[in-house]
Amino acid sequence: MAERIRRLKLEVIALGLACRDPRVPWYAKLIAGCVVGYALSPIDLIPDFIPVLGYLDDLVVVPLGIVLALRMIPPEVMADCRAHSGSAVADRRPGRVAAGVIVAVWLLLFAAGLSLVLSAARS
Repeated sequence: MAERIRRLKLEVIALGLACRDPRVPWYAKLIAGCVVGYALSPIDLIPDFIPVLGYLDDLVVVPLGIVLALRMIPPEVMADCRAHSGSAVADRRPGRVAAGVIVAVWLLLFAAGLSLVLSAARS
């Protein structure tokens, strides 16, 4: 199981690299970018604390998205990206920009929720 998870992570990283490749069509970049974003985002369709269903979306949505993206990306591009994904893992630094975006989204959602609660309390 641990080996499958490691391979899945490398595939997501390879898709992220493919998003930057000029040989990939824009629509494939869009799909691959959404898959990578969903796989790396702490925000899920179904929160992980919900028994069984919480992890089921990760086990279904991410692999199906990967399969869809792989069908749109030229095989030679994916071969190159897979070859570079191992070194990309070793060279990875914490993504401060990505963390900042995630924190900003959470703060905006919190502010919107608080605004709704306060406006409902005034009514």
